[in-house]
Amino acid sequence: MSAEPVPAIEDSYTGGLRKVARVVLLDPHDRILLLHGHEPDDPADDWWFTPGGGVEGDETREQAALRELAEETGITDVELGPVLWRRRCSFPFAGRRWNQDEWYYLARTTQTAIAATALTELERSSVAGARWWTCQELARAHETVYPTRLAGLLRTLLDEGPPAGPVTLDTEIVR
Repeated sequence: MSAEPVPAIEDSYTGGLRKVARVVLLDPHDRILLLHGHEPDDPADDWWFTPGGGVEGDETREQAALRELAEETGITDVELGPVLWRRRCSFPFAGRRWNQDEWYYLARTTQTAIAATALTELERSSVAGARWWTCQELARAHETVYPTRLAGLLRTLLDEGPPAGPVTLDTEIVR
């Protein structure tokens, strides 16, 4: 029996795609903050990911990035920088398929204490915590991390600085 096909990701950046702003948050020691997520009904099905989420109403992606960061981590003392990467992705989560157009913003902070202040019900049932990672720890990690090439992307960012313009990452489709 063949697996059900994954729906194609929309070609339009607005049609059918959830607009998402994510934050590559670095502390003074160049550690990156990642959230630890899992399927709401299966904590063993887990992964690490950058803070961020969907654009709401008429807010800009920059506004969404700062709002999501504050809601998910309590961190508000940040300098939001340029868009580093853009990625389209499609994945199953919480009983549905999510098709997203994600923009990853660079941000720096000196505030490293984490306190989620306004998680949604779905986030409360699927986010297990947060952790600051060094680039070396991320490169050695056996856990699932999204985007999948994050360790290499972070190494390039730390070695070369932000790109002149957003880099388009490979589309990721999780079945």
